[in-house]
Amino acid sequence: MMALLRILISLLLISISHFPSSHAESFIGVNYGQVADNLPPPSETAKLLQSTSIQKVRLYGADPAIIKALAGTGVGIVIGAANGDVPSLASDPNAAAQWINSNVLPFYPASKIILITVGNEVLMSNDPNLVNQLLPAMQNLQKALEAVSLGGKIKVSTVHAMTVLGNSDPPSAGSFAAGYQTGLKGILQFLSDTGSPFAINPYPFFAYQSDPRPETLSFCLFQPNAGRVDSKTGIKYTNMFDAQVDAVHSALKSMGFEKVEIVVAETGWASRGDANEVGTSVDNARAYNGNLIAHLKSMVGTPLMPGKPVDTYLFALYDENLKPGPSSERAFGLFKTDLSMAYDVGLAKSSSSDSNSSGQTPSGKMTSTGWCVPKKGATDDQLQSSLDWACGQGIDCGPIQPGGACFEPNNVASHAAYAMNMYFQKSPKQPTDCDFSKTATVTSQNPSYNSCVYPGGGGGAAGSKAVVNKYVSSDKVEKKSGATEPNASSSLSFLLIFMFLIFHVNM
Repeated sequence: MMALLRILISLLLISISHFPSSHAESFIGVNYGQVADNLPPPSETAKLLQSTSIQKVRLYGADPAIIKALAGTGVGIVIGAANGDVPSLASDPNAAAQWINSNVLPFYPASKIILITVGNEVLMSNDPNLVNQLLPAMQNLQKALEAVSLGGKIKVSTVHAMTVLGNSDPPSAGSFAAGYQTGLKGILQFLSDTGSPFAINPYPFFAYQSDPRPETLSFCLFQPNAGRVDSKTGIKYTNMFDAQVDAVHSALKSMGFEKVEIVVAETGWASRGDANEVGTSVDNARAYNGNLIAHLKSMVGTPLMPGKPVDTYLFALYDENLKPGPSSERAFGLFKTDLSMAYDVGLAKSSSSDSNSSGQTPSGKMTSTGWCVPKKGATDDQLQSSLDWACGQGIDCGPIQPGGACFEPNNVASHAAYAMNMYFQKSPKQPTDCDFSKTATVTSQNPSYNSCVYPGGGGGAAGSKAVVNKYVSSDKVEKKSGATEPNASSSLSFLLIFMFLIFHVNM
């Protein structure tokens, strides 16, 4: 009997480990800088964040008013120890303990502090003493967390600029600059030992400024482009963000730390700048941030890390009007200080996740021009680029996110088909609106399947559903006679009931 119970418990644990979460993974964050004299109160910012899909906030310090305002919101909070704090934290374990006592314990767990970043781009400071003190400071904070039973619950890391890489092209040959490798080895070992992430600041914005060609802009903005082939692997990259992140992954791998998680601590695009700053415009900022968000939500990952979005903190929540430097430094905000959107990048929480079931266009009007779908022979790279671009144009891509009616089959072709059609239905429906660099075409055959309804078509055709989307391959075909697939929930319930009966009989 005990052997049977052990088997049942094992089965139960397996079922639980495969039980799907009712919430998508939280991977979109934002940087909350405070170099300004016109910011709204933290309480208003907390309400703003709750109205968006932003799930994490990164602070550059540990402002108690902000941390307290985020209590009970469920928003993950990254707090920071300033570069000026590093020497004392490194030399005195008591200083590290006091830092935790002052900046963590009064707020946690009501305020969901998840990560402490020690310094910002310290390795680029050209201060050898500060660089040498970085790892001891991180270690002392880690010990201070462990002393109050928060080791593992709150991680400790530091943030790096992309210039920590000595080579990033091609991405598969990414490596750290020789001058940083000695210092990085101890830091990477610490991150590996504690399960903490490697945090870095990739900015395609600056990559474009150093190479302001039209094709570079499209590559940086996730817009349709010819792509760039990694000469070592043959992988074609369709956007700069993936190429930069994969270069970091390759650099970590080259030092034996491939399994260390990467977190994008900052990335963004300036909406305005000085006359000599190329690429600074609202349209470009909207395109980059919107398409990046869509790319992350697609769950495709990067070519070297497929199937998992990288935790990414957008820069920034607000413009910071007191930041020094060129005008662009004061123009990265996604929101205005009156809490309105600077431009729409699809962060507002949508109540229309089921809108795809209505058979209507985003405007609410039926069309009679058919559906826009991928052409036969379009490659996954081409379709991924079109998917990222379409979802960044303000359409509702919720149905192809995890839990959405059109998420399965979970492949690029299926998701691109839905996004292409949604963009087409929102547009004036000219032939050029269903072109996508010659990878799409208009069809009169309804691509809807199961509970996934593609808007468009008009008349009775819009209400009819195909058994399976003919434009994608899927092993999840609708069952005949209304049968449904068994799910983890029903299997789990069966095991629980069966275990209860066994225990009851054995009493």
